[in-house]
Amino acid sequence: MQNFTRRRFFEDSLMAAAAVALPAPIFAAETKSVSPNSKLTAAIIGCGIRGKAHARELARLADCDVAYVCDPDLDRADEVGALLVELKRPMPKKVQDLRAVFADKSVDVVFIATPNHWHALAAIWAMQAGKDVYVEKPVSHNVAEGRRIVQVARKHGRICQTGTQNRSRAPLAEAVKYMREGKLGEVKLARGIMYGARGSIGGPVECPTPPRCDYNLWAGPAPMTKLTRNKFHYDWHWMWDTGNGDLGNSNVHCLDVCRWGLGVTGLGRSVLSYGGRLGYTDVGETPNTQVGIFDFGDKTIISETRGLKTVPFHPTIKSMWFFYGTEGIIAETSLFDPKGNLVRAFEGQSENHFANFLRAVRSRHHTDLAADILEGHQSSALCHIANISYRLGHSAPPADIAKHLGDIKVQEDVQETFERTRHSMNDAGVDLEKTMLTLGQHLRVDGDKEKFIDNAQADTLLARQYRAPFVVPGENEA
Repeated sequence: MQNFTRRRFFEDSLMAAAAVALPAPIFAAETKSVSPNSKLTAAIIGCGIRGKAHARELARLADCDVAYVCDPDLDRADEVGALLVELKRPMPKKVQDLRAVFADKSVDVVFIATPNHWHALAAIWAMQAGKDVYVEKPVSHNVAEGRRIVQVARKHGRICQTGTQNRSRAPLAEAVKYMREGKLGEVKLARGIMYGARGSIGGPVECPTPPRCDYNLWAGPAPMTKLTRNKFHYDWHWMWDTGNGDLGNSNVHCLDVCRWGLGVTGLGRSVLSYGGRLGYTDVGETPNTQVGIFDFGDKTIISETRGLKTVPFHPTIKSMWFFYGTEGIIAETSLFDPKGNLVRAFEGQSENHFANFLRAVRSRHHTDLAADILEGHQSSALCHIANISYRLGHSAPPADIAKHLGDIKVQEDVQETFERTRHSMNDAGVDLEKTMLTLGQHLRVDGDKEKFIDNAQADTLLARQYRAPFVVPGENEA
């Protein structure tokens, strides 16, 4: 326990120092004024929090105009339309059905900010219609449809960017380059931690559909189940039919950076996830506390999602990643020596992630993208396989979990990570002896085939059943 306390203090100190050392963002100059004939015509599909963020970003770029905003809830489409006008851009057309956007040949690029269960089908339909696509993270609801997006993009020669915008941060790219050049020594472990206090979503209650929302279009590929949550919008994140929990919602960013920094591809050799929906009782299904252990053989990624209210390492910085090398440590975009002394913060001029996408649309080279769809698929798929491990798990007391973790041989003392989780739960007022965690299955993975080894039950969760006509096409249908 004394060793754990020292390590916790050491890592918390690194977090605080790295947060203070973060440089102010420096972006490359945005696109200069262009003639109307050379502008790209854009559509935003999904008009919630991320859809509004897309509108703000695109309003800053002179080389595209937003011609459509689309949402099954027309009240939300109205909000984004009004926002664009407020930002001195023309009022776009407002539609409920995204197929109306895809049918318009004048639309060049589509920005997808729908709920997760729509990401893949919307991206695929758009690319089949000849559009280039920017799709929010996670790019898919499950592993199989993520691979289909990649296949369709390559088959049709479309440009498809993932909304993991950290890939466009120059200081982070410099940190990755530093590791690639071997200056951090041998790097076998990356850890991502995300704080995001989420309260109860309540229920079960009758959840009415918003008055101007077409629930059939909103559900799309997912079943039209009777909803029992308090809020129709946003809280779909915490239901398996439509969301992927905070691992897929927020911590996918940390996972993506960890994978990028370690230089690992595919889905690795095995995965185990443990956690739970703790601290309250509601109709939510996904865990609010979750640890994922991703084994890539000579390298390991540890992902920690902390969704209960605990003291974060910094008042405003809610997530961070670490790379542990034999010659030092990188936390966020700062370099530390092995003793934890700050050496320097990496710097550089970043490119706007949306501008990067539009530049690649014009060049027609997907290699110009900061976050090509293949990278987005692989990072999203790690979230999916960790969730599969969790969903196939069972409740277990702390002693059983610690014993099981003792049998896992990776580039990390996973029992120390478990102690971190126990302390975090204690800080949040949760007694794990009384409210047990779920210990997920330790799943062996064929990383290249993107399937599990000798586990048919787990394989069934790599895909889903679709509700016609909202069906992701098979490999021979696109």
